[in-house]
Amino acid sequence: MANPLKERAARREENRRFLPGHRLCAGCAAPIIVKIALMAAQELGIKPIIVNATSCLEVATTIYPYTSRNIPRLHNAFENAGATASGVEAAIKILKRKYGKNLDDLKVIVFAGDGGTVDIGLQSLSGMLERGHDILYIMYDNEAYMNTGIQRSGATPLGARTTTSPAGRKIPGNPRQKKPIAFIAAAHGIPYVATSTPAHFMDLFNKVKKALQIEGPKFLHVLSTCPRGRRLPTEKTIENLKLAVDTCYFPLREYEDGTRKLTDRSLMIAKKPELKKPVEERVKQQGRFRHLLKPENKHLLEELQKRVDRNREYLLKLTGFK
Repeated sequence: MANPLKERAARREENRRFLPGHRLCAGCAAPIIVKIALMAAQELGIKPIIVNATSCLEVATTIYPYTSRNIPRLHNAFENAGATASGVEAAIKILKRKYGKNLDDLKVIVFAGDGGTVDIGLQSLSGMLERGHDILYIMYDNEAYMNTGIQRSGATPLGARTTTSPAGRKIPGNPRQKKPIAFIAAAHGIPYVATSTPAHFMDLFNKVKKALQIEGPKFLHVLSTCPRGRRLPTEKTIENLKLAVDTCYFPLREYEDGTRKLTDRSLMIAKKPELKKPVEERVKQQGRFRHLLKPENKHLLEELQKRVDRNREYLLKLTGFK
């Protein structure tokens, strides 16, 4: 006689696509991003095939002989996530065309970090976008090469301390501006680009759902955290991500069919500017910016605030608020 409790437990286990037991650090936002994205896919009845570039997310969830992935996935090198995903998506199209297989519920989703996207994997990503593959590419951005020793990446913000941009007398942290990857993706003329954070749960959930229902290449830039690399207390993950949006350091927005708009909390701040907080509120939580709070580096903090304000003004013009 069938045991209904065991059957229910088996169904629940089958529906779990990202399992516990991984080795990602406490406070890491990457697993939250993956869970939200896979929940959105599950609500649509989509069976995702995951392509994962080498990253913290990849190495910490697939330590042989164990895995936290309960769905098909491919691991590839830093530089070729876009190319690998393109091959998988092309194979699905061939199976449908040549053999008449009903594979409409299969979708390719890429998860890659900032280093494997804005730097090493940029050429591969650009090719994927330019060719028009039906792929959702999700970049989780922890703003440095955290997996290999906290080296700066093209996504590392101005003034941040990393092992390759140390804060000293000669070089006060990273001297370069963060690469605007969402604008770069949108410049390819693809149908959908968005930014979000896991701290804004429904914003991210709805954007993944929308993206998966659009034909063609889609790109999501999702801000993440690395407590080790940011010198951030593990319990401050969500709070710090919220501050990234509330200070306008990381506005939530969409680019869809040539139209840009602000979403969720960023839309509210645009309508009520008094909600905007100074960038120092976010900076002072993170040890990687500690040197910016010293009197002799006050000008660097002011420069960071100016750049945030300038980028915000530009975005407000693009979205019709100015």
